[in-house]
Amino acid sequence: MCGEVRTALLQHAQSLPGAAAADLLQLRGDERVLVSERPNAYAVSADVLTGVDCRLPTSSGAKVRAVGTVAARAVLTGGRVLQTGAVFRSPPSGPDQRQPWGHYLARPGVVEPFGKLTDRSVAAGFLLPTPRPGELDVGAISERLLSRLLRHQLLDQRAPFKSRRTRLRWVALLAPDGEGPSIERFTLAEDGLRTVELRLPAGTGSAAATSLCEDLALHDWLLTTLVRMVERSRLGSADGRDAVTALRPAVDHLLHLWMPKARADRALGPLWEVLEREPGFTRQWQTLVQRIRDQLALQAIPLRRDPALTIR
Repeated sequence: MCGEVRTALLQHAQSLPGAAAADLLQLRGDERVLVSERPNAYAVSADVLTGVDCRLPTSSGAKVRAVGTVAARAVLTGGRVLQTGAVFRSPPSGPDQRQPWGHYLARPGVVEPFGKLTDRSVAAGFLLPTPRPGELDVGAISERLLSRLLRHQLLDQRAPFKSRRTRLRWVALLAPDGEGPSIERFTLAEDGLRTVELRLPAGTGSAAATSLCEDLALHDWLLTTLVRMVERSRLGSADGRDAVTALRPAVDHLLHLWMPKARADRALGPLWEVLEREPGFTRQWQTLVQRIRDQLALQAIPLRRDPALTIR
């Protein structure tokens, strides 16, 4: 399986309630948007398919033609953070000749190679920073959907703070018999690109792998955004009140969204434990949150003693 998740702040002054979130993510007229309120606000669209007939990326440069459909969907968390992802699964071998489109439409989210697939070469090629011309680019499919939703008429284009988009590109190869899921590699590259290589047991569905990577991309975006906000605020070196003002959007819109594994498949949940050990997502998040709360507490102390604020 290969996929890419794009994550961005919703371009709207306030978080979207459930009904509005469903309207935003209504990508198909024949499928409802799924909306959940526990343990946090969450909405996910139905899949939309994009037909592809092109070469698969390979690390060796070998030309491997493949035909099929890429599945894409959108997710809104907390009415505030928008994600779009595109994913496909490729079997170890496919037909030697191109089949009618009905054959591929009956296999949504599957891209079949002509002949045998060199899975490790394709996985390594997929994780390269930039696809070669003529190769399958699922990131472009995900980006197109994200840009379309961010221009939706429901949005007022008044984001409460500035942030950057991130990209999580991931591949999943078959784990050896008898072994559980594992994260082989997680890297942070330039231009907001993250790459993840997974090993998943046979029978792991695309939905489970996609949800895991969406969850990872969400929390990576939250952490990256909070780090940048703290840096821009000059916390500890600028006037305290200015720093608090700069960090208020984080308190209003981000801090309550941190909830790893909230919707992860139970079989893949242990992978989050690996990320908590190294690089230590939650440990870094809690450290930043505590710094912000300490600064808020420091600024509140003199305010209580200010005679001008005494209630008469």
